[in-house]
Amino acid sequence: MILAEVLAGVRLRKPLAEKLAQKGVEDIAYDSRRVKKGGLFFAFPGARADGRSFAEQAVKAGAAAVVSELSAPEGFQGEWVEVEHGRQALSLAARNFYGRPDERVAVTGITGTNGKTTTSYLIDSIFRAAGKTTALIGTIEYHLGDRVLPAVNTTPESLDLYSLLTELERMGGTFATMEASSHALALGRIYGMHFHTAVFTNLTRDHMDFHQTMENYFAAKQMLFTGAGAPAPPFAVINRDDPYGPKIEVGKGTKVFWYGLGKDATLRARHISSSFDGLRFEIQAESRRFAVQSALIGRINVYNILAACGVGLSYGLPVETIAKGIANCRAVPGRFERVDEGQPFVVVVDYAHTDDALRNVISMARGLQPKRVVTLFGCGGDRDRTKRPIMGQVAAELSDLVVLTSDNPRSEDPLAIMNDVLVGIRRKDTPCLVEPDRAAAIRKAIGEARPGDILILAGKGHETYQIVKDRTIPFDDCEVAREVLQGFGYKRRPDVSG
Repeated sequence: MILAEVLAGVRLRKPLAEKLAQKGVEDIAYDSRRVKKGGLFFAFPGARADGRSFAEQAVKAGAAAVVSELSAPEGFQGEWVEVEHGRQALSLAARNFYGRPDERVAVTGITGTNGKTTTSYLIDSIFRAAGKTTALIGTIEYHLGDRVLPAVNTTPESLDLYSLLTELERMGGTFATMEASSHALALGRIYGMHFHTAVFTNLTRDHMDFHQTMENYFAAKQMLFTGAGAPAPPFAVINRDDPYGPKIEVGKGTKVFWYGLGKDATLRARHISSSFDGLRFEIQAESRRFAVQSALIGRINVYNILAACGVGLSYGLPVETIAKGIANCRAVPGRFERVDEGQPFVVVVDYAHTDDALRNVISMARGLQPKRVVTLFGCGGDRDRTKRPIMGQVAAELSDLVVLTSDNPRSEDPLAIMNDVLVGIRRKDTPCLVEPDRAAAIRKAIGEARPGDILILAGKGHETYQIVKDRTIPFDDCEVAREVLQGFGYKRRPDVSG
């Protein structure tokens, strides 16, 4: 493929010289260490490093040209292509280079503050119940057919995304489900990608360190529905009960499935039964009605299931297949995940790291009618400070006991983060234990738990690490809780049934 073909549709600052336009491109990279002979290197401006500083290294490795929204550094020897927007250019170039796999693989994108991961797992389970070979791309991990790959970002760089879609296509796969984060949308990582169905779960305060305002945050989510650099998706599945749902603008020809519990929803849950064993309810989809059963717990998962059902209907799948896929999705890692060692109280691990998510998970626990709810949580460092006292107040309002600890403090002082949170906790009279060492805090929380209680370990969910200063150390809430429970003498009895 020649450079002019790879950069087709990309907004250039000036036209390519004829000789450069005809230059062959063998590969694309945005990491100079991965540049191959004849490759095209994309140099991005970054918070920590300027990609231009690696341009010489890329040329020495055999790069045919460097593409950037910045001008060439002084004295640069090589071909330099200036574009209007670097990441949008990479996305379009990757799409061209890989032969537009999004035109043959049906892509579903899910955006929203909370519920993206669980909804994506449910959708993927529905596709698999229909006998499809699928890809699942999101926060926890990437699934490619039966392979599981580590997730670097919730939404990977466009180059990696198109590589995954191409590999899926080679495997005979035709369905991909991905979480579309607000960062990815705002930065242009999925610019130009064609989506079959776009899903909106909800919008609550998060990522203000990046977006600055809720208006900017919403505008980033909105891009998925009008088609950022691509046609608007033909189908949209939108939460009608969320205040931001009705504000979503869709394309002229887009068919919308409005899901929710209220009368304005066209995809509605009725006769909801919720217990520790899961959920049962009826779905009313215009003239159709069908029953679903799920091992997932709580009201928030009613919404996630409705969203997944809307996606299934957007693809014309039979309701029997949709119900089977919902039933097959038994659990999602780090989402109200139980840690059971035979103790007389319930321990769950959940990824809740916003005030809305924390409210949802504590309310979910309350709905199961425990004797008490004990909530352990912390707030991340180098992230939106304004949500810290709000999360503290939510935890104190809804819990019987709060255990405040560290999350991923990153470069910040853990005690300074906890002081921000305590401002909100102190607005209530709820008892609170403070322990910056997360492992020690889990031990204290388990020591405080009584028979019939629910203990929530919130904030980290599926994560298997903790970021402290410039170090990333192994840390898994589930494993730490299990070890502490065993240390207290609890031990799950082996299953001897059958």
